[in-house]
Amino acid sequence: MEPKFEGGINIAIKIPKSKYDETVRFYKDILKLEVTEKPIENPTVSRTHEVKFGSNVVWLDCVDNYSHSETWLELKTSNIDDATRHLRSNGIEPCDELEKIPENMHWIQDPSGTVFILGQ
Repeated sequence: MEPKFEGGINIAIKIPKSKYDETVRFYKDILKLEVTEKPIENPTVSRTHEVKFGSNVVWLDCVDNYSHSETWLELKTSNIDDATRHLRSNGIEPCDELEKIPENMHWIQDPSGTVFILGQ
């Protein structure tokens, strides 16, 4: 069965520590969007802020060891196992070592390196 994929509501922007506070101020004070710091326990993300962005949520993640920002997207599917098999059969391997996530999810990348969190 061919799995169906669709975009999720979450978008994560991985931001170097040196640019993090300035970036949070941009969303909060310049764009005047609703920005809330959230607690996080993650070995690669030291701080995170949730930004209400229309019908989406942008997560501003402070990543201490990055030199430039990256945008990561959420991808939803109806069956994670079928989707993973389909992706593998097309040369796309999960790269779950990128960041800690629940076991029923996977990180994948498109050929240009854009990261997606794949979940049900």
